[in-house]
Amino acid sequence: MKPLFPEPILNLPRADIPLKGAHGFLSQGTNHQVLFMQFDEDVELPQHAHEDQVGFVLEGKIDLVIDGKQHSFTKGDRYFIPKNTVHSGKIYAGYADITFFNQKDRYKTK
Repeated sequence: MKPLFPEPILNLPRADIPLKGAHGFLSQGTNHQVLFMQFDEDVELPQHAHEDQVGFVLEGKIDLVIDGKQHSFTKGDRYFIPKNTVHSGKIYAGYADITFFNQKDRYKTK
C-alpha cells in the first residue's frame, strides 16, 4: 500500500500495533497518544475496552460494534468510543485513520 501520510508523520516513531497488516506512527503526549494508521489487510478486532478513543477516517471502511450497536464508518466520518465501553469490529484493507487515545500508554513504539 502506498503511504498516505507525508514525511513528517512517517518520521514519527513506528507504533507496535499487534494487528496483521497494520502500519502506524505514534505521536506521544504526556497523557494521550495520537496514531496515524493504515491497514494493508482485512483485520478482525476482538472485543475489548480501554480509555476514550476518537477516530477520524481518512480512507476505506471500518465496521464497529460499540456497546452492542453496529456502526459503519467511511472516509470523512468520525467515531467516539467512551472509556471502558466494550467494542469489536472489522477493519478493511485500505483503511486509514487518525486515532486519539485518551491514554498515554495504549501502544508502545517498535
